Amino acid sequence: MGHEQPDTRTRIQEAATTLFRRNGYPGTGLKRIAVEANAPFGSIYHFFPGGKQQLAEVTVRTAGAEYGRTVLALLESVADPVESVERAFGAAAENLAAADYADACPIATVALEVASTDEVLRVATADVFAGWIDAGAGWFGRWVPDRDAARSLAQSLIMLLEGAFVLSRAARDPEPLRVAGRSMAALLRAALEPAGRD
Repeated sequence: MGHEQPDTRTRIQEAATTLFRRNGYPGTGLKRIAVEANAPFGSIYHFFPGGKQQLAEVTVRTAGAEYGRTVLALLESVADPVESVERAFGAAAENLAAADYADACPIATVALEVASTDEVLRVATADVFAGWIDAGAGWFGRWVPDRDAARSLAQSLIMLLEGAFVLSRAARDPEPLRVAGRSMAALLRAALEPAGRD
């Protein structure tokens, strides 16, 4: 019996993550989550007494952190930072096309929907983005010693990636992600150029 609880909680959380990502926060009902998780409806409130809002907050924070680690691992997989950035955007393009232009980012849909209506979820998405920016600034900081410049590059990477996801999904075409990758590589190249050149 004790072994069953974590499995049920995990199934609920994974189903919620997928559904919030795909259908958004208002478009996802708890009954649908229970069905997808193959869990009794009441078990959602057992594990998440705060209901849908608490479940969404947990999934945003958990899936967001996991996605951030995945992107960072992808950036770490190539020694050259410019090549690494281009490869990461290329992988995002391939993954989006393979997913039939769905499920690009685990938190973007919720972030857009709740920014002005749900403070708990707004803060959760803001915290996830801040974590991504901090991690990205640390990664860029290996090659760009100016902390503000490294932070700006991290913000640019996230903005280019998220914007390209929107354009690619709307057009059902991975090309915007490739364009964004080339743009990000150009920004990084410019930041890497020796400052003293005349």
